[in-house]
Amino acid sequence: MAGLYGHEAMDAAALAYAGLSRQSELVAAGEVSAAELVDLSLSRIEAIDPRLNAFRVVYAERARTEAQQADGRRGAGAERPLLGVPIAVKDDMDVAGEVTAMGTRAVERPAAADSEIVRRLREAGAIVVGKTHVPELTQWPFTESATFGATRNPWDLDRTPGGSSGGSAAAVAAGLVPAATASDGLGSIRIPAACCGLFGLKAQKGRVPLGPSTDGEWHDLVHYGAVTRTVRDTALFLDVVADRPTWGTFSEAAARVPGQLRIAVSLAVPPPLTVKIDDRVRAAVEETAALLRGLGHTVEERDPDYHAAALARGIARYTRGILDRAVQTEHPERLERRTRGMARIGRLTPASFVARSRAEEPTLTARLGRLWDDYDLLLMPVLSSLPLPVGKFEGRGALWTFNGAGRFVPFPGVWNVTGQPAASVPAGWTPEGVPLAVQLVARPGDEATLLSLSAQIEAERPWADRQPPL
Repeated sequence: MAGLYGHEAMDAAALAYAGLSRQSELVAAGEVSAAELVDLSLSRIEAIDPRLNAFRVVYAERARTEAQQADGRRGAGAERPLLGVPIAVKDDMDVAGEVTAMGTRAVERPAAADSEIVRRLREAGAIVVGKTHVPELTQWPFTESATFGATRNPWDLDRTPGGSSGGSAAAVAAGLVPAATASDGLGSIRIPAACCGLFGLKAQKGRVPLGPSTDGEWHDLVHYGAVTRTVRDTALFLDVVADRPTWGTFSEAAARVPGQLRIAVSLAVPPPLTVKIDDRVRAAVEETAALLRGLGHTVEERDPDYHAAALARGIARYTRGILDRAVQTEHPERLERRTRGMARIGRLTPASFVARSRAEEPTLTARLGRLWDDYDLLLMPVLSSLPLPVGKFEGRGALWTFNGAGRFVPFPGVWNVTGQPAASVPAGWTPEGVPLAVQLVARPGDEATLLSLSAQIEAERPWADRQPPL
């Protein structure tokens, strides 16, 4: 790749996998142009995405025009944190003039304006190159739909990249873009990050605005964020899109060396679910615990004080949320049979369950919060097994899929009910090259400690330099 500004060129693959922070630094220093970055992203999408099916729509002409404008701004001395860097947007967030399809052909109305997260990314100079696939109405931890087909994992094309932010995760893992937006209603940032060997942080509830929604998606379970290659990349992304926490910037937190921390480790499955944890997942948690002990942290086995009935009522917010989305589509008759089944379950779910779940959220948060009296962080799994095979639930009905999906991802959802920060952190690969991950959970509002420790793990056990065998 020829350097626009005369600097020694960086290998194209290395540049593609350089990540959000490094790409933004290269543009700011004039070592790479925005036009080069966008052309690289678009060429990789054209060459690789037919095997992945990560993107629903690509804005090639618009992105190239915006890249030229970004280079003009940089030449005029403009300084923006993401100036000229390509990003992708999950297809449950609005891009002005584009249908927010949410994995279905039941939606036809174009969005009138950008979602607030997209507006903030553009304001920071980022260039939206396209929108990424989701399962229908973003309801599953795998990314497959009757309308748009299956999205595949770059590490193993026969496996899912997770969901519902599966298109975003596949695109970042394959080096098509350095970062992509994601949303998390019961784990949909952390699950695809775990499946694809990425870092994925669900920040504190309300930290990243959900606009244009004003009353919370899925009855206040949903959080917005990103999937990225590194901890530093997520911190930069959050500095751009999140409301500023009282403790400083996310980038400062990621750069800070943590003191000696008290860390609880648990392999207990949150009730009412029961599932056997894959031995490789268990080993990833245990090996991470050993790494943390070696770094001087106190790590002890301790299970959170889960409350089965309260967690079950939290699921009511998910089923009613699916119903809400289904009835808001212009053509609900076009929804998949399985989605219509989930909407029926939502209709049968008493509204009083949702109201009670929201009312008891502070009590549940306090009950689980007794763990933070003795510990700074909780270490646990994200998934119960390796990423599932593509098509595992093909042809299955709503209840079968719901129960099977729950057994695959029993660990993330509780922290959507409580709203506190939680992250998926890469934990190596199987001998076959399938990613492994662990989950770190922080006390409410404490993304700083979570970022600091995650960055320390990354420094000791780097993951971003490994590329999938595409």
